Amino acid sequence: MLAQTHLLEQLDALTAAEQQGFVRLRAAMDVTSLIGWLKEQPLFPRIYWHARERDREFAALGAIRELTDPTQLASLTGQLRPTAGSYPRYYGGLAFDYQPPVTGEWQEFGQCRFVLPRIELIRQGNQTELVCNLWFDGNNHAHELTSAREALQQLQPETTLTHYLPAQRERHDTPDKPRWMQWLSQVLQPDALKIIPKVVLSRRTTLQFSETLNPWDLLANWQSATPACFHIGYQFSPESCFIASSPERLYRRHDRQLFSEALAGSTPRTGDAEQDAELASLLLQDGKNRLENRFVHTDILTRLDGLADTAVVSEAQILPLKHIQHIKREIEATLLPETADWQLLQKVHPTPAVGGSPRRKALSQIRELEQHQRGWYAGACGFISEDVSEFTVAIRSGLWHQNQLHLYTGAGILTGSDAEAEWQELDTKLNSMLGVWND
Repeated sequence: MLAQTHLLEQLDALTAAEQQGFVRLRAAMDVTSLIGWLKEQPLFPRIYWHARERDREFAALGAIRELTDPTQLASLTGQLRPTAGSYPRYYGGLAFDYQPPVTGEWQEFGQCRFVLPRIELIRQGNQTELVCNLWFDGNNHAHELTSAREALQQLQPETTLTHYLPAQRERHDTPDKPRWMQWLSQVLQPDALKIIPKVVLSRRTTLQFSETLNPWDLLANWQSATPACFHIGYQFSPESCFIASSPERLYRRHDRQLFSEALAGSTPRTGDAEQDAELASLLLQDGKNRLENRFVHTDILTRLDGLADTAVVSEAQILPLKHIQHIKREIEATLLPETADWQLLQKVHPTPAVGGSPRRKALSQIRELEQHQRGWYAGACGFISEDVSEFTVAIRSGLWHQNQLHLYTGAGILTGSDAEAEWQELDTKLNSMLGVWND
């Protein structure tokens, strides 16, 4: 790869120079698929991020710094602009729920894990660059150069992605439908709704396949099928990979400007334009779905109090996806000068769109009822830098672990919910992920 050679030459030019702090080396690169490139690399972690607007795409490899405690995120705020000319970008995520210990198949992800990668492949607009990151600290000059050279020398050309996906052999839902109906009979009791007016309950669907499934092939298929979504992937080891095709932004921050949204309330799409327009109109008029969305945008605005100078919310609109459509309200705020990403994540995540309202009581009920760990499902996944940060809510997601695939879906339960209809909503959301096997 020509870009790889150019970066190695830049590294050689650094050997006699005195460097300090963060340094970023760049070289233009031609690549067809960032996922296809990432799939072929031998380095871990392997991280992928593609914005919903499709104008920002990143693939990251290796780690030169790593944060595994949410309190460490405060250290990423207030950095001076480095001599590299651009701030370091930390990629990672936070679990849905900080309280219970993360164990089992989610253990390597933890409650928090962010990495500053050694290698980045960055596509913004029509420009793609291969980037090598270094951090010179004290007497580590020779070691950093050696480590960076070894990483660059291991890079492989992109591979062809597989559009064929193996057949499903087995499926198991947790909870199953009888347990789901039991849950809803409990949480929809009038006395229960007075205490917790909204709770979001989730289902884990575990799939076994006739052949080995590669998670990066699956993510590429999701990306083709759902272009109006965020697409993300996190693989910290060969054994596990978390992927998502999420329609929901948690927030995007550019300097002091914050963009968030309330995405809650849904109805299916049929593929017939006239019928879908009618369903969308009914969705916007439906009291239960409008209430569900109101819980979310009201909560976000309340939590921004003390963090933002001004905040406004748009009128309700429809976000159409391939198999489903949602009510969306956009939120724009101007942050106070001292507000940092760690404060935004602490205050805003998780929103009532994936947890419930009031937050503490809803989370307590989720811990009591759900037998599966959510891990990073419905967590906050994205990247942090001094000038720009962006996070998606990791719904419509799956954990590939030791050749099993766990897919996660959720539904908001509140006044007006019907147990059978909510079960069908879970299936509609699941079909948006399973549909790649049928298209």
